[in-house]
Formats: sequence, structure tokens, C-alpha cells
Amino acid sequence: MKIIERAQIEEILAGLDLVPLIEEAFRGYSAGRAIVPPVGELLMDKGEVHIKYGAIRGDDYYIIKIASGFYGNAALGLPSSNGMMLVFRQDSGEPAAVLLDEGHLTDVRTAIAGAIGAKALARPDVERIGVLGTGVQARLQVQQLAPLFETREVVAWGRDPERVAAYATDMAAAGFRVEAADHPGAVAAVCGLIITTTPSTEPLLQAADIRPGTHITAIGSDTTEKQELAADVLALADVVVADSLEQCHTRGEIAQAVAAGAIAEDKAIELGVLLAGEAVGRTSAEQITVFDSTGVAVQDIAIATAIVEGAQRD
Repeated sequence: MKIIERAQIEEILAGLDLVPLIEEAFRGYSAGRAIVPPVGELLMDKGEVHIKYGAIRGDDYYIIKIASGFYGNAALGLPSSNGMMLVFRQDSGEPAAVLLDEGHLTDVRTAIAGAIGAKALARPDVERIGVLGTGVQARLQVQQLAPLFETREVVAWGRDPERVAAYATDMAAAGFRVEAADHPGAVAAVCGLIITTTPSTEPLLQAADIRPGTHITAIGSDTTEKQELAADVLALADVVVADSLEQCHTRGEIAQAVAAGAIAEDKAIELGVLLAGEAVGRTSAEQITVFDSTGVAVQDIAIATAIVEGAQRD
């Protein structure tokens, strides 16, 4: 059994093109080739821990992933996320590797899923990218969009002005120009692609905030309590896409909107079905689209398998 630490993981990641691997994982999931049990989670006073696990039939490995989010860690000088992935052989159950990634692989695969959703649904002529939040996903999600959209203009909102300023500095180093917004609605007023990355339990955007033609990638709402979009945003949307319809019955923006009676469960389509060409996404420039990303174990399977195979080649 190999123990692979974060430094080596980052070296391997630098040589990988993960987008097609994760796209194929989503297609496999929607085609019924994946075994993905319900998410396990610990919701505690100061943080949360998610346990996601599964296998894709015919693959070499199955994966158990532990990922945590402790959002007060910035005051302690610690990252908000942590975790590891455990890799086992499908044919024998023998442990193959422990990936001590400190939550980095979860961050990367989440950002890639956001980019996949935006590529499938957003208008190609986006002039500004809007971001709610200032953490790791606020950075990685935008960086993953760089190959897909020409714009490098970002409008960002966060509750802490100092963190917004730090975000602007970091993103400038990555080639993006960041303008700070006073409130979430000000982001939506000028942006055709919006990424929500906060742990908010109260809606930050309302339907009245959203312009025609906007795409929203909703990242932060991955538990039963979290919500960044008011239910009327999903009611307004012409196309609503879930990473997992099953998970979005119990968590995420779709679950919140269904519970509020704003949309029917069958309004949403699944990302893997869209990627397979078996459903229609955006069909006009004026449509409003939403991608509800709650995080699916097949993303972890794809990225963990790529790391293990990369380590074997080294």
C-alpha cells in the first residue's frame, strides 16, 4: 500500500488533464454504472465532515473519501478544509493507497465540476465572472474557467472587506482583475456567469437580482441546511441541472426549491445526461441556467484513480 502525501499529489496533478476524466465519471454515473451510497456526514458546532464513497463498475478501485470544512479556521491560521482519500482494489478489497491530500483533491475536483457545468450551460461571450465568497473555491473555480472564457474580469462579494482585498490580490497574480461589490445583488447586476461558494444558510440572491442570459454555478450548498439561492431563482431558471438528482433530493439548491414548492422535482436534469447529449441545455442567449453542484463520489473516484495511476508511473 502506498502513502502519497500532498506534495507528490500536487506534482502529479500538474501533469494531468482531469476534465475529460471527470466528465466521463459524470456520464457513467448517470448511465447507472456507478455504486454511490448516500453521503455520510457529521454536522458539528464548529465544522462539518463529509464521507463520500463509491465505485464505478469495471474500474480497478473503489474509494472512500473523508473531507472536512471548519470555517472558523482562518482565525487560527489554518485552512478551512482538510481530509484524505482511501483507495482499495475492487477485485480483492486490498488497500492500494492512502492519499494524504489535506482536502486538496476535493477542492480541485469541485472546481473542475464547476467548470464543466459552466462550459455546458453558460453563454460563451461572458464579459464578467461574478463570485460570492472569498475562499478556496472562489479562487479555484475562477481559475478553472480561464481556458473556457476570454474574460479576466471578476466582480466579487464577501462579508469581510479584508478577505475580499486579499482575494483581489491573489487573483491579480493569476491574471484576473477583481472589482469588489457591496452586496450580492450588485454582483448579479453586472455578471453573466455567477459562482456561489459560501456556506450560507440564508439566500444571497433573489430572482429579481438575476439578468436574462445569466448562468449560476451553485457550489456552497452541499448540506441540508445551506442555501445560497432563493427558491424563486430556480423557479425563474429555464434550465436547472443537478450533479446528482438523488443527492439533490435531500441537499443543495434544488432540494430547497422543491421543499418551498417553487419547482417540481422533475424540472432538474442530471449533468451526466446533458454531457451524454441525452438532454438539452441552453438553447438561447436569454435563458437563465443553474448548475447545482453538491459533490458526487464519482468525482473523487476519477481524481483518486488518476493520482494512483500517476504515482505508479513515477
